Amino acid sequence: MSWLFRSLNSSVGKKVIMAVTGLSLISFLMIHLFGNLTLYIGREAFNAYVDTLDIIKPFIRVIEVVLAGIFILHIYNGIRLWIENRNARPVRYAVSGTAENTDFSSRTMFVTGSIIFIFLVLHLSTFWYNFNFTGHPETGSHDFYTIIVYWFSNKLYAVAYILSMALLTFHLNHAFQSAFQTFGWNHKKYFPLIKKIGLVYALIMGIGFASIPIYFSFICGGNQ
Repeated sequence: MSWLFRSLNSSVGKKVIMAVTGLSLISFLMIHLFGNLTLYIGREAFNAYVDTLDIIKPFIRVIEVVLAGIFILHIYNGIRLWIENRNARPVRYAVSGTAENTDFSSRTMFVTGSIIFIFLVLHLSTFWYNFNFTGHPETGSHDFYTIIVYWFSNKLYAVAYILSMALLTFHLNHAFQSAFQTFGWNHKKYFPLIKKIGLVYALIMGIGFASIPIYFSFICGGNQ
């Protein structure tokens, strides 16, 4: 098994892990957004969706543990690759060709990823924690819809959420392309299509998630 460890611990191995974990998280985000969009149908639809997940809670707990492991692997290898890249270029040149060789989303992956991680911690400490343990922060009610309304009635929280989704869009756009490049799917004939698909996906995810705080905080004003 030492050969496997050496392979996964190599620069290429780390990139493969990043690609596999990244695509796994990309898939999860699509499912997560689909569930969240039931908020637009109304209180009963969203609560029914969450109650359905509660019925299969043991299975959901296993999924959460797997997702946590995927997140940890993704973050850990992302940091290692960033450090390796920094060490490979210890001297900053007076004239840098970085801007010519990489796009904005590529150059800011570490920054956007770090901010998204902070957002994730905040997200788990509000929605996930309230849903699973305390209920509504003021009433203790486990009416999941009203918990959403409560948090997004806070304009500061809503703005932070929206800005995080904007950064997520940049992060996903490059991550989608990078994953396919890692697997060698970067043929000049097909890669432009992959780039377009990645951009569309990133925009759908970013706009889709950001639309929820915009709707509840700025359109409805928390009056639901």
